[in-house]
Amino acid sequence: MQSQWMKRSLGVSGLLATLLVVAGCSMAPTYEVPKVTDKGTPTAFKEDASTATLAAGEAGTWKTAEPSEAMARGEWWKVFGDAALDKLEEDALSANQNLKAAAARVQEARGVQRQARAALFPTLDAGFGPSRQKVSPASQMQPDGTNIAPFTVWRAQASVGYEVDLFGRVSDNVAAARADAEQSEALYRSVQLALQADVAQNYFNLRELDAEQALYTQTVTLREEALKLVQRRFSEGDIGELDVARAKAELATAQSDALAVARLRAASEHSLAILLGKTPAEFTFAPSPLVPVTVRIPAGLPSALLERRPDIAAAERAMAAANSRIGVAKAAFFPSLSLTGSGGFEAATLGDLFNWSSRTFLLGPVVGGLLSMPIFDGGARSGNLSRARAQYEEDVANYRQQVLVAFQEVEDNLSNLRLLSQQTRAQDDAVKASSRAAQLSRTQYQEGSIAYLDVIDAERTVLQTRRSAVQLAGAQAVSTVNLIRALGGGWGDLPKSPDGTPPGTTEGAAAPTASASTANGATVAAR
Repeated sequence: MQSQWMKRSLGVSGLLATLLVVAGCSMAPTYEVPKVTDKGTPTAFKEDASTATLAAGEAGTWKTAEPSEAMARGEWWKVFGDAALDKLEEDALSANQNLKAAAARVQEARGVQRQARAALFPTLDAGFGPSRQKVSPASQMQPDGTNIAPFTVWRAQASVGYEVDLFGRVSDNVAAARADAEQSEALYRSVQLALQADVAQNYFNLRELDAEQALYTQTVTLREEALKLVQRRFSEGDIGELDVARAKAELATAQSDALAVARLRAASEHSLAILLGKTPAEFTFAPSPLVPVTVRIPAGLPSALLERRPDIAAAERAMAAANSRIGVAKAAFFPSLSLTGSGGFEAATLGDLFNWSSRTFLLGPVVGGLLSMPIFDGGARSGNLSRARAQYEEDVANYRQQVLVAFQEVEDNLSNLRLLSQQTRAQDDAVKASSRAAQLSRTQYQEGSIAYLDVIDAERTVLQTRRSAVQLAGAQAVSTVNLIRALGGGWGDLPKSPDGTPPGTTEGAAAPTASASTANGATVAAR
């Protein structure tokens, strides 16, 4: 009899020992960041050899990714050397509502992470209070009709519960929550970078419209002078009324176009106010015509800059979270072990509650544990596993697409800057030539050798070429901002801020930190 009892005890102990050995073993697949394409990645940018922004003989090359998305990018907009832009960027980082919402989402994700991590530890609860109870005669093995008086029981107890992390269900869930939090941090930085770039783009667009408005103001002045000249010649009988009508029409057209530019400027100013977290009525930007931007991106453009793109980091972290959730779905096919117990004091009167003889305890089955084994669920677990695997494949595709889009954006803006530089030089020649033609036409008209229609045509050409030159200057500034944005916000080795918080993040707000995973085998990856 004693031998049978010992065998049962050893059997139970052996089962528990086996379960404790497998505790914490993850069922998730080994995580590796996939390659972007089957053929790998290019060794250099397509535009690297031809772009005018790169020094001759210096080519940017790709290398294996190293996580650096959380590296501080610094105040990259200061490369433009514009104090007004610096002030706008500071105001936007401190007051933009989209950025504050993104910071709140980071805090929310961190709360979910802490909640998931709490499952790694036991839960402990305590209770105190009386209960009034009346039991039935049958429960006390008494005949029907027996009067059993109600009684009061005082209890002071503590209970403990713990789920043993068999097959890594809890740890994989924690890993998924951690990856989700890191994804949220990357998305915060993506919103931050987008805000910085949007402010710079709106700023340069606004100044471009100021330059166009200044051009039209000058044009209206010239058209008014031309109308006076035509009216004087008409009064002297040198020309007919047709030239006067044409001069008036050109003046009115220039005034109308100037109002159209003013309308666009007002809308652009309102958009910039919203980015700054202000109402349009609270913000006014003094006219400041744009001057050509001469900033040149440093030569080389190493692929490490793409590692800092927060949208790529977010896509990679989503993929890591989905991989961990496959482990959670797999662990559902295996047993789970929950350990529970409670102990304390129980007495009929409050005065006797804490007597040593009033102590009580309760343990669950299997020596304080409950081992549950799934048998049949109608395919629910299989469906959940299929969903988890499909989610991972979707995130892999999203990650690869995000990297491809990053390649495209860098190439687009490199080619834009190269071609805009050439186009600007050609447009400058056109402005010079058209201005000279307009000057000659006005002189010849005053001498009576050409018709006023030729003067109108020459002046229209000057206006069009000068306006195109202004628009090219604006496009060049915006493309420079877009290239910096495509590279993840700046370049080179930038020092981290002293407190590690993003620019514009106030105390108590979200301060995204570097994530902990690696990018094994990745060509372009970031976190």
